[in-house]
Amino acid sequence: MARTAVRPTGRGTTTASTPTAHAPQESTAATSWGPVDQPAVASAIAPPAVTGRVAQTAVRIQRSTPAVSRSLGAMPAPDPARRRAEALRADLDDHSYRYYVLDDPSVSDAEFDLLMRELAALEAEHPDLLVPDSPTQRAGYAPSATFAEVTHDVRMLSLDNAFDRVELDAWFERITKLVPDPIRFVGEPKLDGLAMSLLYVDGRLVRGATRGDGVTGEDVTPNVLTITDVPRVLSGPGLPTRMEVRGEVFMPLDAFDALNRRQGEAGDRLFANPRNAAAGSLRQKDPKVTASRALSFFAYQVEVTDGAAPGGSHHEALEWMGERGLPVNPRIERLDTIDAVADFCVRMEEQRHALGYEIDGAVVKVDDLGQRRELGNTSKAPRWAVAYKFPPEEKTTLLRDIMVSIGRTGRATPFAVLEPVFVGGSTVGLATLHNQDEVARKNVRPGDTVIVRKAGDVIPEVVGPVLAKRPKGAKAWTFPSACPSCGGPLTRLDGEVDARCVNLDCPAQRVARIVFFAGRSSMDIEGLGEERVRQLVDAELLSDPADVYSLTVEQLLPLERMAQKSAENLVAGIEASKTRGLARVLVGLGIRHFGPTASQAAARAFGSLDRLQAATEEELAA
Repeated sequence: MARTAVRPTGRGTTTASTPTAHAPQESTAATSWGPVDQPAVASAIAPPAVTGRVAQTAVRIQRSTPAVSRSLGAMPAPDPARRRAEALRADLDDHSYRYYVLDDPSVSDAEFDLLMRELAALEAEHPDLLVPDSPTQRAGYAPSATFAEVTHDVRMLSLDNAFDRVELDAWFERITKLVPDPIRFVGEPKLDGLAMSLLYVDGRLVRGATRGDGVTGEDVTPNVLTITDVPRVLSGPGLPTRMEVRGEVFMPLDAFDALNRRQGEAGDRLFANPRNAAAGSLRQKDPKVTASRALSFFAYQVEVTDGAAPGGSHHEALEWMGERGLPVNPRIERLDTIDAVADFCVRMEEQRHALGYEIDGAVVKVDDLGQRRELGNTSKAPRWAVAYKFPPEEKTTLLRDIMVSIGRTGRATPFAVLEPVFVGGSTVGLATLHNQDEVARKNVRPGDTVIVRKAGDVIPEVVGPVLAKRPKGAKAWTFPSACPSCGGPLTRLDGEVDARCVNLDCPAQRVARIVFFAGRSSMDIEGLGEERVRQLVDAELLSDPADVYSLTVEQLLPLERMAQKSAENLVAGIEASKTRGLARVLVGLGIRHFGPTASQAAARAFGSLDRLQAATEEELAA
């Protein structure tokens, strides 16, 4: 059976509704993307079916996407390897943006790692495909515009991964070829939180910053000061004049459970996992909100920029930090051999649910700082460290039904409705099935007992059925031919794995487009979430993103659960969004294959909507 439903993960979909067109009011507005009048802005941000003008603009941008990519370093070519590399870079950029900037991952860690490995393999096989801004060559993502930018004194790199003993041994063999002397290690639990840089001057905390893209991060000092584990003043002898401490901000499980209870009681959206909760809490505009979230911190590295280094080994540096008041994880161990390293990783996996905080692996580091300098770094990660990632926890439960959701681009995504089961630290009732080919490949049917896991310990997915428990007469599920929202045909284009509803007036798409436009990656309109958008569409106040800018307090007040203050706050949030910048507007258009990176390039090149709309293909390609 297929019917309209809210998608369990991803960028959001809606239940069916049938709004009517609502014309924007005539008004003018000053925006950061150019001195254009309100109707012109409305026209430019409307979905393609609403106005011919924006349809032409969208076509020009879509057709010129490879040309814009070329200006960023990608060289389009007709061969499949080049096209695949371009697609992988675009996908990985989008996934990184959602993980690092929005704190709302759209794929699991495992899926992200597979895409990254595929791109790395293509670049290794075809060196001409390697470009400087490739996701394989950098860590993190550019910082959000919400906070002031900070340039790190020393780059904050990410870590390469090992997923089993074979890959762990391969890492060991690589580094022993580069360092002739015996190597000893330090093993640490890999906390599932947010990397943090703390700058101390004369022993006093003066700045806290996120990793960002590794070179530039976000200044979140007021929020860091609310974390009780982070000392404002260090004590003890030998403090450097200027010192940068690296560590992880995380949310303990009891704090996470308490936060979600409060969210549920207030009718607010629940956090999917402690990592998302920690990242979202640290990046609040109001430090009081951060203070209420009970975040914690462990230091794991010191970068001295003015003064003598604390010891010649990593374990000595950790002890030195602990003696001066910085919290250090007590489960860190010194390890003499690669066998001891492997044993440590196994023990961490066995103990992970008894720690009081979430970990998704173990980090192994070369202990001797001199050997670290010999090994050096790649452009993305140190050679002297590796993250051993745990396999996801699996449970069995009943598959009640398979349903289909429709996204803002018309993508039809099947998902499983499950008997709720506790797995990976939370209760799961819905799990993605990705696409119709995956349903067929996994051979799952309503009524099956299925194996469920959280891929990357984040996104629930169905692994497959327990065939021995399949009920007699269980029928194979058939992918619907009609959209469950509008009844139009679901079409699958050649070369694509997804079926799509091609009706741009589809109610589910219409609402999802507005939700995406108002979301954090686009115009970041506070108070305009999915439930509120559905309410406004049902009230015939919204039918496309352009209508957002015609909303008034008087129109909002008659709505259920809409008080005077709420209406004023929403209108204020809409007004504030006019300063977001052209790149955010282009992202909000939701044009396929034209994500944040291409939008930023187009905004830098043209500066305003008027210039972009008037641009020729040749100008876009320049």
